[in-house]
Amino acid sequence: MEKVPEHPAVEDQGVNVNVSEDEDDSETGVDSHEWQGELSKWTNYIHGWQSRYVVLKGGTLSYYKSKKDTSIGFRGSISLFKATIKPHEFDESRFDVSVNDSVWYLRAASPEEKARWVDILETYKAESGYGSENSLKRHGSAVSLASNTLSTASTSSFKKARGLKEKLLELGTFRDILCGQIDTLQSYFDECAHNTSTTDGGNPNPTASHSKAIDFKGEAMTFKATTTGVLTTLEHCLEMVRQSEDVWRKRLERELERRRRLEENIRLLRCHGPRSSVHAGPDCEEGPHSTMNEDEFYDAMETGLDKMEEEVEYRHRLKKQHSVLAAGTGTGNNSISSAHHGHHMWPEIERVTMEQIHYARLSVEDSVGVWQLFAEEGEMKMYRREEEVNGMVIDPLKACHVVKGVTGHEVCEYFFNPQYRLEWEATVETTTVLEKIADDTLLFLQVHKRIWPASQRDALFWSHMRHVPDDKDQDGPDIWVVCNNSVDIPDLPANTGKCVRLYLTVCLMCQTFVDPPKDGAKVTRNDLTCKITYCSVVNPGGWAPPAVLRAVYKREYPKFLKRFTNYVIDQCQDKPILF
Repeated sequence: MEKVPEHPAVEDQGVNVNVSEDEDDSETGVDSHEWQGELSKWTNYIHGWQSRYVVLKGGTLSYYKSKKDTSIGFRGSISLFKATIKPHEFDESRFDVSVNDSVWYLRAASPEEKARWVDILETYKAESGYGSENSLKRHGSAVSLASNTLSTASTSSFKKARGLKEKLLELGTFRDILCGQIDTLQSYFDECAHNTSTTDGGNPNPTASHSKAIDFKGEAMTFKATTTGVLTTLEHCLEMVRQSEDVWRKRLERELERRRRLEENIRLLRCHGPRSSVHAGPDCEEGPHSTMNEDEFYDAMETGLDKMEEEVEYRHRLKKQHSVLAAGTGTGNNSISSAHHGHHMWPEIERVTMEQIHYARLSVEDSVGVWQLFAEEGEMKMYRREEEVNGMVIDPLKACHVVKGVTGHEVCEYFFNPQYRLEWEATVETTTVLEKIADDTLLFLQVHKRIWPASQRDALFWSHMRHVPDDKDQDGPDIWVVCNNSVDIPDLPANTGKCVRLYLTVCLMCQTFVDPPKDGAKVTRNDLTCKITYCSVVNPGGWAPPAVLRAVYKREYPKFLKRFTNYVIDQCQDKPILF
């Protein structure tokens, strides 16, 4: 929390208290305190927690988008008179401030700062005597009678009431001035009448006529200025009354709209139960009883995915501008050592890998089940087969794609090697290699970024890469495969922390085709074509609306495949060909 430089400040355990005393305060001996600082405020289910600048002053808690916006105007305010301040039951850094149906969800940077804010709010509410006659004087200040202007930009009813009071005081001052001028003129006329009654022979006494000179020109100018001031002030009063009418009319319209929405929500609750409620706060939990409908769920996830994609593009631009890529793709050899056959996971690795190679080689027409084409762009085609287990979508997906200028070995190397994963995978937060089973087989623990309102996910899986010879055609295309498959390990049980464990089976099969160069020339990247087959089955491990999941993967899988293959092409374009 910060101090206001122009006022003396008193610090209490790191919380800065700004103290200002004005003319009204000096009469009562009551100081006006101000606390301010940055807090995170829950905005909505799309944008989540946002940093806001919060100010407590005169019994009102207001927030601004940032500190520099304090001169522009607050974005919202709430009175502490009937407010309830409630620390959160589980989140040590969070507290809620509510008045009737208006709730502010606030979070401090630390539990200690949260405790200071709660103490300040509770203490102010208890000890300030807000609502009493003396407390009302806290809002006052010296009224300038010389001011004829009032800013009409603020919509604060308190400021308008205070401005109207100032204008009424100005009218009182103008009345005193006019009364003084009338008294002056009356005394002058009385003097003239007295002098006339005491003349000799009907001639006025010249000495008496000049006994009290009056500046009629100056008095006339003062009279005009005063009456002009009266009219101007009345115009300001009328303008403030008109603005007050507009404010109350808008408040009435908002209240009527709020009542209409509440009545509609009550009607929906009666008809469809609690899932029809549309007001989701920060405590909205994942599950089949979530209060969010599918459209809201999808909008929130779409916004989160867009932000991730922007971060990836930004990192990619920075890397292209400021980094020099290392030469080579990793191994530099045409073969990778075979997995250690004595490892306890090897039988499962061998079995699952051969099954996935078999499935990847099958065309969509020859596969079991009906495949639906759901995305097509150029050479890329994506198919799906709708399946659900216990209400969770686990639709098998199959994608076919063709890219130029790279080999299957290169594509698989970048897909398999963990040092490149965070560069092309937008949804991954951390990737940890738990065990190196062999040069071509690794055990991964991968934590994905959370996309609100879904819970954060992690995945525990082995990844195996191998060269697959074609026994039927020795001169056929060169084939490389990467297979990922989830595994359970007792030391790392699922769903014991903040993450929900997802389960996956993924196969990336790449075939390299080489167009023979003319006249025995050396093969270049222009002669290379790579056919990619990507198969995946992902169980999200937790509930999410089926329509939302299908909409998300329909949007994200084509973008993922294009982003990954473009990344490989960019990385390999200036490097030796790795067959």
